[in-house]
Amino acid sequence: MSMYNGLEVRVPFCDYRIVEYAYNMPWGIKACQGREKGILREAMKGILPNSIVYRKKSPYPKTHNPIYMDLVIKKVKEILQNNELPINKLISKEAALEIIEHPESIKSPWYGQLMGSAQVLAYILQMNCWLNEYNIII
Repeated sequence: MSMYNGLEVRVPFCDYRIVEYAYNMPWGIKACQGREKGILREAMKGILPNSIVYRKKSPYPKTHNPIYMDLVIKKVKEILQNNELPINKLISKEAALEIIEHPESIKSPWYGQLMGSAQVLAYILQMNCWLNEYNIII
């Protein structure tokens, strides 16, 4: 994402050698002390504050601002009204409207994350952008 925008960002955990090494670690080492990212937490003891080392994992994306929900609802409604968009051939209009009308209906994790209705609707927006960007015809 950064390179697309002309910004060079060096992220140490994205070095392919670290990724290969961590990928091949046995789960018992990765989940040291039964925690996700356990080996990383263990390595950062004494370097980072304990409040960071031991904090609960918070998955991305996580947006609780009601304005965000209002915006994604507005945009998804616009998409649903345009039958020419390819996204409408991939999603259930009724299901999307159900999420809009009853956002509390998504109670369990979706797509491996703790994503609520705002994030599911944002996912529809992202897919629509991708389909348009690459001129996908379905």
